[in-house]
Parts: sequence; C-alpha cells; structure tokens
Amino acid sequence: GSVAIFAGLRRAALALPRPDAVRSRPGRVWRWRNLLVSFAHSVLALTAPLPSLLSSCPSLWHSPELLSDIQDGYSISGHLLVCFSSGYFIHDSLDIIFNHQSRSSWEYLVHHAMAISAFVSLIITGRFLVAAMLLLLVEVSNIFLTVRMLLKMSNVPSPALYEANKYVNLVMYFVFRLAPQSYLTWYFLRYVEVQGQGAFLAANLLLLDAMILMYFSRLLRSDFFPSLRKGSAGRDVDGEKFLID
Repeated sequence: GSVAIFAGLRRAALALPRPDAVRSRPGRVWRWRNLLVSFAHSVLALTAPLPSLLSSCPSLWHSPELLSDIQDGYSISGHLLVCFSSGYFIHDSLDIIFNHQSRSSWEYLVHHAMAISAFVSLIITGRFLVAAMLLLLVEVSNIFLTVRMLLKMSNVPSPALYEANKYVNLVMYFVFRLAPQSYLTWYFLRYVEVQGQGAFLAANLLLLDAMILMYFSRLLRSDFFPSLRKGSAGRDVDGEKFLID
C-alpha cells in the first residue's frame, strides 16, 4: 500500500510546474520529480495522521521513557510508520533502477538496501522499533536537505533563501541525523547482544555511520568550504555533479 501511495505521488509530480532550469536539462527532470517524492515522504512521515512520529506515535513523544527500552519498546503507530517508510525506500529503489539512474545513484541504492533489510526484520519480529523511530527523525533533516537540492537545481534567483536554508540545514543535520545516530551506535555497542538480529542491525548501523559522515563532509565542502572540493563523486546523465553538490 505504501509503495502504491508513492507511485501515485510520483505520477502527480509529473503534472506540477517545473523551473526553466529543470525543463531545459532532460537529466534534471527525473531528479526533480524524485526529490519531490522524497520531500513528500519526509513531510508525511512527520505529519500524516496514521504514521506520524511526533503526534500519533506516543512511544517517543508522550512516553520518552521508552528510549530506555530500545529493543522491546512497541507501539502500533510506530510499527505502521516503519511499514510506511519501508514502502518509500522500495519505491525509490525501483524508481532509480527503472529510470536507468543506478550508476549515478548507486550510493542511494546501497543505503536503501540497508534500510529495507533492517526495517523488514523489525516489521517481522516487532523488536527494535524504537530504534527505527529514532532513525526516522532524520526526516526532519531531510526536509531542509531536499529543499537545498531543489533550490540548487532551479537556480533560484534569491541567494538569501539558499543561504538561510544552508544554515538551518546544518543545524538540523546535527540535531536530527548525527545526534540520534550517535546515540543508537553507543546503545548498540554497549547494550545489544551481538548475535542474530542484534548483530545484523549493529552492522547496518556502523555502515550507516560511515555513510552519514561521508555525506556530512561533502555537505561541508560544498556549502561552507567550496575550495576544498575535489572532482566529482558521481554524475548524472547530463554530466553534472550529483553526490557532492
């Protein structure tokens, strides 16, 4: 059901107006639509009545003591949130593959494969759901990260808007991406028995740590230290910088 929702959103994005800078470059059209769907997922994961993390999910917002029970804490709305986001990752992976963007987006495919495999194990067992909900706090950061990428692609004439979002995005990256990730890594290494599902999730978590730090260094070089940028980590069909920018 979640995959179908995002497929519908992708089709709806086709009807939305696109900036001239996007329409004039065929390689940007797919990416623009893909980013809009990503933005929709971030917003829906935080505000939609069914899978909301902040309002409908009592486990973190109304009962923060469940943070001490990351392994076995459970809520129905949290379970549904993980299902909802799993559908997005499946849809986005298929979107990348079927639109022949695998070469320029291979790191996203690796990330999505990690997320899907981890989330499916949580959905089946009902364990570590609180850990997944903590990780999904990253969707707050993704809102500003996606806005940043949309502004760059559209060549928005107001640099002040990009500059303001740049600093907000940096703060959100720390608060909603680096902080939860650091806490979960510490928790898993200290309290979770490294065998079975715990070992599998810990390995995924450590790989995700490496990816997040790599992306953070690219973000800093691109937005705050452009003189340190070296080459391109990946290119789209137009030959434009993809992962670094």
